[in-house]
Amino acid sequence: MNNLLQVILLGVIEGVTEFLPISSTGHLLIAEKLGLGQRSEVFNIVIQAGAILAVTFIFWQTLWELLRGLADPDKRSYALKLTVAFAITAVLGLVVSKLGFELPENVTPVAWALIVGGLVIFVAEWLAAKKAPQSEITWPVAAIVGLAQIVAGVFPGTSRSGATIFAAMLSGTSDRKAATQFSFLVGIPTMYAASGYALLKQYKLGFGGENWSDLGIAFTVSTLTAFVVVKWLMRYIQTHTFNAFAVYRIVLGVGLLLLLPSGS
Repeated sequence: MNNLLQVILLGVIEGVTEFLPISSTGHLLIAEKLGLGQRSEVFNIVIQAGAILAVTFIFWQTLWELLRGLADPDKRSYALKLTVAFAITAVLGLVVSKLGFELPENVTPVAWALIVGGLVIFVAEWLAAKKAPQSEITWPVAAIVGLAQIVAGVFPGTSRSGATIFAAMLSGTSDRKAATQFSFLVGIPTMYAASGYALLKQYKLGFGGENWSDLGIAFTVSTLTAFVVVKWLMRYIQTHTFNAFAVYRIVLGVGLLLLLPSGS
């Protein structure tokens, strides 16, 4: 396959999957196994940064209102809960990093994570349907969302956005829009920090051999794709459940287990 087409496809895959509850890391690993080529760590970080930038653009007004309205008790409380969720992720993320955790090189654990995550979505939606919509983000919810980001990082295929959205829904915030917005907002500093940390480590090793044209194209494609996808998702969940994503995850996970050898 032409290299330019591969780069564009990888940018699209990252942009589509980073904030949908279907796992970007899992899909990029699958894409690699299906022939789109193995890319450098810098490449993967840069296209992820594109997706984060898109979400920052979408929620910039919300973020600005939070910063400007810190004198308001409700806004201050919400901002502090975002801070707590991020702090839990940052501290535990450093611990995981020091322990030398590495992502798997085969799709089997990704497939199982996709299936289990799909079942969790069904449970979260079933429980949410049994109670009145609750949009408040409580302190326990904020803490659990922070922990969920670590779980997603340790088990590729889980999906950071999926883990945090459904952690919030299962722990009390049954309103999909409120849970999703909190997930995305806490994901902004988390993913910027993770990307910056990874780039700093790579800088010390050197950037030799990087194709900066490919990086620029993939970054742009990822940013534009993520912007469209997240805008669509925020409208979609106002009138739909997440069950369609659960079905997709389970079908994909089962398909991977059946079609690819366990060592692939």
